[in-house]
Amino acid sequence: MKKIEAIIKPFKLDEVKEALQDVGVQGLSVIEVKGFGRQKGHTELYRGAEYVVDFLPKVKLEVVLEADQVDAAIEAIIGAAKTNKIGDGKIFVSSVEQAIRIRTGESGPDAL
Repeated sequence: MKKIEAIIKPFKLDEVKEALQDVGVQGLSVIEVKGFGRQKGHTELYRGAEYVVDFLPKVKLEVVLEADQVDAAIEAIIGAAKTNKIGDGKIFVSSVEQAIRIRTGESGPDAL
């Protein structure tokens, strides 16, 4: 099993969710986060004063799935989240040792 964590622009969330559903991903978690990468924020003007916005709003998706679904899920995320502009986000893939469904006690891929 693998865990995909994707940090994307908030307005792309619905498109990414639909793209993942189209490739057979059944569940995901969404967390609102703030951060910055190479773009390092930007400056804004408020009541005549300029200030720096260091942390930009992003959305973090977490999906745990079977290893054979990873490539399709990554392609779906990239296809739906890409704007070709700085700040499109990142995808991280890591291994998951165990998953357990609390309600039934199922474990491994059956718990997904």
